[in-house]
Amino acid sequence: MKTACTRKVFTMNTVKLIVLCCICYAQLAHLPLRAQTAGKNNSGLWVQYPVIPLLKKQPGNALALIRLYAEAKPKVVLKFISVHLNEAAGLSFEKLTVYNNGNEPAFDTTVPGTTFIPKEGVHSIPVNISLKQGWNYIWISATLNEKAGLDSRPSAVVKNIVTSGNETWAVTQSAGNPEKRIGIAVRKPGEDNVHTYRIPGIIRTDKGTLVAVYDNRYHGSKDLPGDIDVGMSRSTDGGQTWEPMKVIVDMGEPHDNNGVGDPTVLFDPATRTIWVAAVWSKGNRAIGGSGPGLSPDSTAQLVLVSSSDDGLTWSAPHSITPQVKDPKWHMYFNGPGGGIVMQDGTLVFPSQYWDETTRPGIPHSAIIYSKDNGKTWHSGTGARYNTTESQVVETTPGTLMLNMRDNRGYYRSVATSSDFGKTWQEHSTSYHALPDPICMASLIKTPVMMKGKRQEVLFFSNVNMSSREHNRKNMTIKASLDLGETWLPQNELLLDERYGFGYSCLTRVDEHTLGILFEGIGDIIFMRVPVKDIIK
Repeated sequence: MKTACTRKVFTMNTVKLIVLCCICYAQLAHLPLRAQTAGKNNSGLWVQYPVIPLLKKQPGNALALIRLYAEAKPKVVLKFISVHLNEAAGLSFEKLTVYNNGNEPAFDTTVPGTTFIPKEGVHSIPVNISLKQGWNYIWISATLNEKAGLDSRPSAVVKNIVTSGNETWAVTQSAGNPEKRIGIAVRKPGEDNVHTYRIPGIIRTDKGTLVAVYDNRYHGSKDLPGDIDVGMSRSTDGGQTWEPMKVIVDMGEPHDNNGVGDPTVLFDPATRTIWVAAVWSKGNRAIGGSGPGLSPDSTAQLVLVSSSDDGLTWSAPHSITPQVKDPKWHMYFNGPGGGIVMQDGTLVFPSQYWDETTRPGIPHSAIIYSKDNGKTWHSGTGARYNTTESQVVETTPGTLMLNMRDNRGYYRSVATSSDFGKTWQEHSTSYHALPDPICMASLIKTPVMMKGKRQEVLFFSNVNMSSREHNRKNMTIKASLDLGETWLPQNELLLDERYGFGYSCLTRVDEHTLGILFEGIGDIIFMRVPVKDIIK
């Protein structure tokens, strides 16, 4: 079988240069291009299957990147692409589109494309693409239909291509797994006149309802202060579909100068109450403008809302700042994501305070807790200075573990407390076990089925990068089978290799499945993830 119309031999230095250029192109495309040249021969068909979920409610999803080299003469025309679709693809795909990106590797659905209506089996997609001199990048994209299930695993495998003169090119190198996971864009930029959705939190109630909360950032992606409310979405079928969004925290006029955001959510099974904590900035009372004191006119407010009917209706917001904030501090508010209920019924939210040093103060991760089902609240002290957004779990009865975003960068900091945060002890895994690029992360403890037995497992999600920069890519879930003492590399799963805003929140869907709500670029994405895919 022929692999190209023409061939050209290059020196080894030239080949090295080509490989270097390919790596640069891959970085531009946000894809870890791992293919290598086959000896000195430059021609061939390379296929990359990126680790990117296919999203419902999104018109284009990257399936596969085809890369091939063409000489200036003779002119080469790509006539057909042969693709094998599995049964799940036949059931899930509404259409396939082939995009000719020319010499640019980035996934771009604005260029002209050729659409194909797919079915299960092997198909030769007619494309008629004139190849340019040099490396050519051709993307295959999928649009999902409404019936596509989040547990489905469709795949589209590139078999070969046919060029002018009926020359058949076999795949010479491939990288990645063609089997794809499916997610759903719970919120997309522009929906309901919201510019950007950010800061996800999610919990499951005793009825099995998933309740997702997030920022509605109406005019841009910036943090408070600004026109921001807290939005909420419900799912009663395990995340397969979602009800229309409701605004559950809105501090009223003037909206541009009265925002509230960064929500955290927990469910109290004793009272069947959902609690959401958020930070209210009256005027410029966000991190840069909040000061000492307790009133809304001087300092940011930690406010709560609640629902006693499974998220259908919500209370008015009320501030608990006078209960938990030291008046000397500049600011006190929650850590976004999820809170917990301890075995003794104590409600716990992660929190942070910015101390009394020169404004805005030095941040400290902490907790707030209620021992009377939310009637009154108390604060612990800081677990580690220069830490902010954190998540909390109860590892053993009475022992809390706080997993913290650390402004030093590179890793998460971890501390434990057995006295509700009055004192903290640095954990053995602190600042070396969990890489982090200074970003929010999620941590939960939940019982799951493993090899037929029920076991308590810690699950952690974040953008799995070690950096001091906001290098937010590679959304990953990890598992610890010994309550956070070790995090073994075999027990982790990469979900999305793309850059994003990076925040995430985990919840248990059932004893075999986790749910993750995470940020793309302005959108909020939900995926169902089997426990068996994380714990190998």
